[in-house]
Amino acid sequence: MSLPAAYLGIILIWSTTPLAIQWSTEGAGFAFAVLARMAIGTLVAGLLVLVGRVGFPLHARARRAYLSGGVGLFGAMALTYWGARYVNSGLVAVLFGLSPLFAAILAALFLGEQALTPARLTGTLLGAAGLGVIFVHGDSLGGEHALAGLVALLAAVLVYSGSLVSLKHICDDSPPLATTVGTLSVALPFFALLWLLSDGQIPAAIPPRTGAAIVYLGVFGSVLGFALYYYVIKHLEASRVALITLITPVLALLLGNLLNGEEIGLRLWAGTGLILLGLAVHQSEMWRPLLRRLAGSGS
Repeated sequence: MSLPAAYLGIILIWSTTPLAIQWSTEGAGFAFAVLARMAIGTLVAGLLVLVGRVGFPLHARARRAYLSGGVGLFGAMALTYWGARYVNSGLVAVLFGLSPLFAAILAALFLGEQALTPARLTGTLLGAAGLGVIFVHGDSLGGEHALAGLVALLAAVLVYSGSLVSLKHICDDSPPLATTVGTLSVALPFFALLWLLSDGQIPAAIPPRTGAAIVYLGVFGSVLGFALYYYVIKHLEASRVALITLITPVLALLLGNLLNGEEIGLRLWAGTGLILLGLAVHQSEMWRPLLRRLAGSGS
C-alpha cells in the first residue's frame, strides 16, 4: 500500500466523519444510527479477518484489550452521537483534537508517566483556554441545546482518551484488525441495548443521505480508517502522524460550512486556533528531530 495514499486516506476519513455522523442521524435517531454503523463495521471487519486469515488471539491480555476498547468505544461513540446533533460538525473534530492532551494528563495520573513536561503543560493550558473561548457562548454554536452537546462531546473525548491510556497499559500485541473485531464485538451489545432503551424502532424510511452516511461510517470510519491509522503509525515517525490532528479539525470545519451550511464565527475560529496551537506546543518535542532534519536538508 502506498504510504502517502494511506496518510491522505486517514485525513479524508477523519475530516468527513463528524459531518457523516450528523447526516447519519437525520430521520433515523442517534441510537439506531450508531448501532447500524457498528453492526456494519463488525460484519466487515469480521469478514476481513476470515478472508485474510488474520489471527484472532483470545489470551488474557487480548481479552482485556477487547473489553477495555469495547467499553471505551461505546461510551465515546454514544456520547458523540448524542452531542453531535446539537453542535457544528466541525466542532466535533476540534474537540477530539484535545485527546492527546487529555491522554497525557490521564497517563501522568494513573500510569505514573512523566508526561507533563513544560512544553506539554503549556500546550495543555493553551488547549484549555481555547476550550474556554468556545464554551463562553456555546449556545451560539448550533442551537438551544448546544451547551449540553458540548458537554457530552467533551465527556466523549475524556472517555476516548481514557480508553487509549488503558489500552497502552494493557500493551496487547494482537493484529490491529483482530483488535478492531474484538472491540466492536464487545461494544455492539451495548449499542443494541441503548437503541432498545431509547426507542427500539427501525425507521420506516431511511433518507438516502442518511443511509449512505451510515454505510460510509461503518465501512470507512469503523474499519478502513482504523486499519490505515495502524499502518501509518507502523511506517512513519510519531511527529508526522501527529500532524493529522492539526489538519483534520480545520478541514472538518470547512466541510461543515461548505456542505452543511454551518456558520463559523470568530469565536469558534479563535477557540480552534488556541486548541491547535496548544496541540502543536504539546507535541513540539516529537517534532524537533523532524525539524532538524528538514533544516539540515535545506542547507
